[in-house]
Amino acid sequence: MSEHTEKDGDSSRMRFYFRWKRVPAYLSVTFGIILLTVLLHIIGMSDDLVNVALVHLFPVLVSAVFWGMGPAVYAATLSVIMFDFFFVPPYLSFTVEDLRYLISFVVYLAVAIMTASLAGRLRQQLDRVKSREATTNALYDLSRQITAISDLDALLDNMTSHISRMLGSTAVMYLPDSQGELKLWVSSGSEADDSEKHIWGSQSAELAIAGWVYKSGQIAGQGSPMLGKSSGLYIPLRTEDHIHGVLAVDMTASEMEKQREHRQLLEACGSLAAGAIARVKLAEEARLAQVTAESERIRTALLDSVSHELRTPLTAIIGSATGLIENDHLFTAEDRKELTSNIRDGALRMNRLVTNLLGMVRLEGGMLQLNRKWCDAGDMISIVLAKIREFSPQREVTVQLPEEPVFFYGDEVLLEQVLVNVVSNAIKYSPEGSKVTIQVSDDMNKGSIVFIVDDQGIGIMEAERHKIFDKFYRSPSTQHITGTGLGLAICKGIVEVHGGRIQAGTNPDGGTRIRIDLPAGAEEYPLTCSVQGEAGE
Repeated sequence: MSEHTEKDGDSSRMRFYFRWKRVPAYLSVTFGIILLTVLLHIIGMSDDLVNVALVHLFPVLVSAVFWGMGPAVYAATLSVIMFDFFFVPPYLSFTVEDLRYLISFVVYLAVAIMTASLAGRLRQQLDRVKSREATTNALYDLSRQITAISDLDALLDNMTSHISRMLGSTAVMYLPDSQGELKLWVSSGSEADDSEKHIWGSQSAELAIAGWVYKSGQIAGQGSPMLGKSSGLYIPLRTEDHIHGVLAVDMTASEMEKQREHRQLLEACGSLAAGAIARVKLAEEARLAQVTAESERIRTALLDSVSHELRTPLTAIIGSATGLIENDHLFTAEDRKELTSNIRDGALRMNRLVTNLLGMVRLEGGMLQLNRKWCDAGDMISIVLAKIREFSPQREVTVQLPEEPVFFYGDEVLLEQVLVNVVSNAIKYSPEGSKVTIQVSDDMNKGSIVFIVDDQGIGIMEAERHKIFDKFYRSPSTQHITGTGLGLAICKGIVEVHGGRIQAGTNPDGGTRIRIDLPAGAEEYPLTCSVQGEAGE
């Protein structure tokens, strides 16, 4: 009983609201017809009844176009009254000398009402078309904006702000937390002071309604069959059989005749939001799955490569050390020197492997910091040759330097690691007795220093010239040679941090050419890089 009483009360209030809202329209119609009547008398058209009747149709059409059917019928009735009272003899009287005027009045009133009805229908159709166009444009703009957003918080913040601007009301989003409990996730009024407890959507009653909508999957709130007395409208964010959250909008400031239109708009926005949330979540799940798979692949490849790379030097170290310990009295001085050299070479090889692994961790973790200073290219090459001397027998290493000293600004330690990796690869993948050439030049026009390392090895196919810088990539033609596939990737990362470029090509004399371009000046470059992968040791 009380529910019917509340609904009757709401209906009465709505009728009262609509009536009072149109009072200015009726006053405007009354004033306009009176003014028109006065003007017709002033300009001397009071005797031309046909034109007077036609002119009095104008307020009827204007009323139908701008205010609807009610004011138009009122305008038609008032026009007939004014026409009879001021223009039909006897003047200033509602009586008529000729009863045929009554038929004219009825026909005029019918024509005016029919004309007003047609004009009103056209106005309604125009309003609906404009409303649909505005809704379509708003939804298109919203969908275009959220398509490029991949972060969930940014997506929800963008959507609530957009919906709030469209409706002129506060919009909020409720999403479940990690325990599955629905929480107020974002609000278009979140810029308000956090100490304010009256932010719409955060109260217990509003949270309770949102929780019911989330569990039931039904629309609730103002303008809907469920909980119609609520101040807001709550839309479930549903995709197929899954509900991602709840969209709610404060409808207290919304005009009553527009609530149905706003509900349709919010339902469309809810569908867009649900699809966008599902897309972001699926993309995040796919990214996590890809990262997990990539981590597992890297871990497997790393363990496999490291186990092979460590086994050889460890075997040499253990064998040489065991021989020295157990049979030292059997060895000559030359034998002891050879065994200790084997231990040193194995330790140096393991040190290079550990250095590369640590370098990769620093690059991918964004922890690489440059210690820039002025470097002498000639001194750097000398240090590199000293480091590779122990594993470069049977190779002729030639260095070509300009006559004048070449200086450039960079991290000397990291760039030495780059050259050691590149030169050691050239030695590793070229036959004994072959020639390795290191060229250094300065390009003053481009302000860069160029390092070129040529070998006479097996070479690199054109399709693989970019792949060799991918992590753990090993060319099928080099599978018989041990390596981790990290060296060139680390080189690429270090060179890019310096603002330079590294690329692979073909040695004109046969084999592989690695070219490194580094900026010569002291300009600051971003200390970030994207390491796609590596090859080499």
